[in-house]
Amino acid sequence: MRFLLVDKIIALEPGKSITAVKNLTLAEEYLADHFPGFPVMPGVMMVEALVQTSAWLMRVTDDFQYSTILLKQARALKFNNFVKPGHALLVSATLQKTNGAECVLKCTGTVDGDSAVSARLTLERFNLRDKNPKLSATDENLVTKMRSLCSQIWSPPNEGPNGD
Repeated sequence: MRFLLVDKIIALEPGKSITAVKNLTLAEEYLADHFPGFPVMPGVMMVEALVQTSAWLMRVTDDFQYSTILLKQARALKFNNFVKPGHALLVSATLQKTNGAECVLKCTGTVDGDSAVSARLTLERFNLRDKNPKLSATDENLVTKMRSLCSQIWSPPNEGPNGD
């Protein structure tokens, strides 16, 4: 099962910040067990929404140069509220620092303006071919899939006739 926890990117400024939405519905299978009679988005899924949103910022910033982006570290992680079906988790991430393959981002998730989750994440970006040259085609396939998915969840603002 694949978890896509970004339904729509509503704002993106490459190299700076991103805001995205995750709409929680009762159709999500994990809600049947978390918790029976009181369905709420698991904390680990909230963190994954922060990671996925941050990864979209990195992909667009780097023009999809890397096939793989993984969570390396989560610090100052705080859970402040439940996310229930019928609500939208508004996720924002701001790039704080880039150091080689690593990016540090300040992330928040809110529901109706109230904080649900926050963290300082370190994500690492790389290509599989860097460790195994035979995986070059896999890198290309992953990048193609991510570009396609990005076009489904984000529409860049229209540029003027002079590109501005």
